[in-house]
Amino acid sequence: MVNIQRGEIEAIIGREKRTLCLTLGALAELEARLKADDLIGLSERFENGRLSARDLVAVLGAGLRGGGNAISDDDLARMSIEGGLKGAAKIVMELLVVTFGENEQ
Repeated sequence: MVNIQRGEIEAIIGREKRTLCLTLGALAELEARLKADDLIGLSERFENGRLSARDLVAVLGAGLRGGGNAISDDDLARMSIEGGLKGAAKIVMELLVVTFGENEQ
């Protein structure tokens, strides 16, 4: 059972229900991978809702590992995701919202 208060979500990836969480370690991994200077830079990168396929893999991979799944980005890139590309984008957006909160403009 996931705990949304801890930033956890569930998604079906590779035909299995998996927990994703952007832990502090997962966020540090994303900062390095996406060349963001800090958490604000990382958050700003995603504010406009535009994501590349590389972004999707990076966020999903970090979230999966933060949720306790030993899955490399290469393995993730070959897995099926419920809902396909649209489903992957939805999972990433949900994960970012529970991690950073909704954009209040």
